[in-house]
Amino acid sequence: MTAQVGLTQSANEQVKKLIAQEGNPDLKLRIMITSGGCSGFSYNFSLDDQVKADDQVFSFDDVDVLVDEASLPFVEGAQLDYVTDLMGSSFQMTNPNATSECGCGSSFSV
Repeated sequence: MTAQVGLTQSANEQVKKLIAQEGNPDLKLRIMITSGGCSGFSYNFSLDDQVKADDQVFSFDDVDVLVDEASLPFVEGAQLDYVTDLMGSSFQMTNPNATSECGCGSSFSV
């Protein structure tokens, strides 16, 4: 299967650090889309050690990314990055499916 969600090297390294801090090597990064936020949909990122029946699993350099079936169409072709700038550090999604985003980049519309 071709990866439908991307992960930059910076995001990959940050996820590895977070997993190491948790002390559970079975953790995976879960990307889930929920309705809400100022633009209609919100990105939710969490660490999860459970793979659900409807999850797609994408592997990147020892990091597994989980995306549930309902969220996948919203993030197909998107890439997650971890950025550090004057405002701080955060995960940021570059999403070709988004027609608009809020100013902070945590919500979007399609």
